[in-house]
Amino acid sequence: MTSSSETPETPKIPDPTDPAGPVAPSGSSGSRKWGTLAIACLAMLLLSIDLTVLHLAAPKLVEDMRPSATQFLWIVDVYGFALAGLLVTMGNVGDRIGRKRLLLTGMVAFGGASALTAYAVTPEWLIAARALLGVAGATVMPSTLSMIRNVFTDPGERTTAVGVWSSVSALGFAVGPLVGGVLLDGFWWGSVFLVNVPVAVLIVAVGAVVLPESRNPRPGRLDVVSVPLSIVGVIAVIYALKTAAHDGISGTGVWVAAAVGALSLVLFTRRQTRLAEPLIDVRLFRHRAFSGAVGANVVCIFSMLAASLAFAQYFQLVLGWSPLVSGLASLPGGLAAAVGGSLAAPLVAAVGRARVVALGLVVSAVGFVLYSRFGTDTGYVYMLVAMVLTAVGNGFTFAVTNDTVLASVPRERAGAASAIAETGQEMGGALGIAVLGTVLNSAYRANLRLPSEVPAPAADQIGESLGGALQTAAALPDQVAGAVVRAARQAFVEGMQTTLVTGAVLLAVLAAAVLVALRGVPKVIPEVILDGEGRVQDGPVPATQSTRRSL
Repeated sequence: MTSSSETPETPKIPDPTDPAGPVAPSGSSGSRKWGTLAIACLAMLLLSIDLTVLHLAAPKLVEDMRPSATQFLWIVDVYGFALAGLLVTMGNVGDRIGRKRLLLTGMVAFGGASALTAYAVTPEWLIAARALLGVAGATVMPSTLSMIRNVFTDPGERTTAVGVWSSVSALGFAVGPLVGGVLLDGFWWGSVFLVNVPVAVLIVAVGAVVLPESRNPRPGRLDVVSVPLSIVGVIAVIYALKTAAHDGISGTGVWVAAAVGALSLVLFTRRQTRLAEPLIDVRLFRHRAFSGAVGANVVCIFSMLAASLAFAQYFQLVLGWSPLVSGLASLPGGLAAAVGGSLAAPLVAAVGRARVVALGLVVSAVGFVLYSRFGTDTGYVYMLVAMVLTAVGNGFTFAVTNDTVLASVPRERAGAASAIAETGQEMGGALGIAVLGTVLNSAYRANLRLPSEVPAPAADQIGESLGGALQTAAALPDQVAGAVVRAARQAFVEGMQTTLVTGAVLLAVLAAAVLVALRGVPKVIPEVILDGEGRVQDGPVPATQSTRRSL
């Protein structure tokens, strides 16, 4: 017998004049639409900054708290893990209760969690506070993109708006180090989180007046079984991969977590095929446009965030630059990503979606190859060339793939679709830091050649990380200390080279896969409709029907 949560309900016909419907209120002016975009972009900028700002604060944080290598990885990773685990649920919640309401509630929580993070005094406190930040961020992130999808009903305007949103998101990865550099030059590491509080207050105050409310007019029930299955599945799988990458696959905990995660995701997927209102319509992944776009996002962000973590350490610990100089040095990358995002739409019109995404990935791969040639005395002009190439490529990729995801679903499901895309990005980012970060640490230890005079306890600390090596060297005799610093910096650079070559290979392989996955997908995608059970139909609307979406 089918449970009540699995009984298909007769769908209601959406009323386009209903202000609670999937479209923005009909009275929304042009200025209000663009005001909504500005608020959504500011919220997304804040979340993007928070993904990278910790990288620059890491050296001071390590010096102050002395976390273990495992604790440090959790401090960096847990924010993205919490985001990834809850985005699907929160995207669906926003579709049901209203995206404006969820965004404003989440931003209040984000401000409070930022204050808790700023004043953390132990690694355990910091990990817990970063997890709360991730939970709050999960309520905000899908709301930003789904509101854009609902406010900008004209396809051309929507493509432009999504390009701006993607550009601002990419810009946040570069602004994070700059903001962190300015603050760390005069304040303690917690200041990089405390600055979130006034920005969150501004977003709530202005958003309460400017943002229109939108929701799915026929949301159905939120399945209480699917929610924990999705959360447990995502987090357990990520934990297993992270632990295996850092400690190897021999531990019992790795296999238990992998089994729990895999089983949860299998059960979750099977349940979605039986529900009248699933959290994820798994049939979306049958469409090459949707699955190819999500896959490109995952791998691209996987490589990008790992590189960000490596360069935050490279600038400060290898080249000896201050946090402020390091942040300024990274800024051109964010500006180049914004340029790439703004150029994506006209390129799609000229050469097609698949070629633009593949071009972006290839350009990023070339930038990574140039990155891999960095040494202990590389000039900034060479760095700038590599940085701009990588960032422009990322701008192409993210602008097109995000717009493709939104165009593949009806507007009333925008929150759920946004959550799927952003879950992929957050999982990719967290896994990139965990896996490629572990590759970097392993290569560092393998390439480290210490003088014989270094005591065994000091050698163990030096082998943990470059930051630990510099701190430990300060307590050694001058002649030995100098040799240790040179050896540690050289080992880190060699490890960074290995990591970046790995990232370049991944991006190149993905470029080839995208050409196949998105081959034949038209520049203009027909309007997606729902079937009698409120699910996305397997096939698109025939081309003779009037409503079409331009990408």
